[in-house]
Amino acid sequence: MLEIAGKTDQAAIDDTDAGVSIALLIQHVGNRVRKTRKSLGMSRRELSERSGVSPRYLAKLEGGDGNISIGLLKKVALALKTPIEFFLIDEDPQGNELRQIAQLYRQADAVTRARVLNVLDPEQLRVQKAERICLVGLRGAGKSTLGALMSEQFDAPFIELNREIEANAGMPVGEIMALYGQEGYRQLEADSLNNIVEKWDRAIVAAAGGVVADQDTFYHLLSRFHTVWLKASDGEHMDRVRAQGDVRPMKGNPMALVQLREILKAREAYYAQSDYVLDTSGKSLDASQSELSGLIRSNEIIRPVSK
Repeated sequence: MLEIAGKTDQAAIDDTDAGVSIALLIQHVGNRVRKTRKSLGMSRRELSERSGVSPRYLAKLEGGDGNISIGLLKKVALALKTPIEFFLIDEDPQGNELRQIAQLYRQADAVTRARVLNVLDPEQLRVQKAERICLVGLRGAGKSTLGALMSEQFDAPFIELNREIEANAGMPVGEIMALYGQEGYRQLEADSLNNIVEKWDRAIVAAAGGVVADQDTFYHLLSRFHTVWLKASDGEHMDRVRAQGDVRPMKGNPMALVQLREILKAREAYYAQSDYVLDTSGKSLDASQSELSGLIRSNEIIRPVSK
């Protein structure tokens, strides 16, 4: 075989092919970066600010003139929230349809993301939830009463989320609200839920009615607890609270029932994302207890304890 500039004919051909392949790869990476950036509605300057890569270099990269290092490409990939391998391989591992779905998922609210996960990977989600139950619903739904009964029946710790928040803060909820406002209370609520998840694989939790107010917290709850919406008519909610001796909903407020209906209307779309719904309207405590117990057993949410 002939020598050409110190190399064989085949070696020279191989070098040329490698050079062409590298040039095509650089162009391919640039095209992928540009298309991904545009699909996210992100300007080149915004990508530069998020990734720490200069706009000038990004322009060269997207034009197929920049031989980007793995380190810089990783920064760009993180800024675009896209796996780095997507920019390197010839075939799109997701396809246009899957990329569109991924983008819609990123833009969706917390409740929608929880529903998607529940549909796509219910078994993994079930593992994440372990044997933790969270009862949700408006005040007067029976969360505390039924939660305590289920705790005794299934030998699982019963935790009222507001009591957990108070213990963590070292003060009553009223003082928390006065000192830190809604934002401070919601942060303590999220922290307390995290603590419960870390500490307990088996527990029954009663959440405050407004737990749906923060979507990220509610998403976390939906993904880490088997949730049961204890549902009742607005009139029964009010009657039960008054029967417990709490006259706050009515005292000096003739519009209390109307306001409660508005709160229920605003929240019920979130409550409805729960795994299970138990309507206690017009039912005795014994009947509701029996139905909730049957729901837990039939769905094997909490396993019986061997004694």
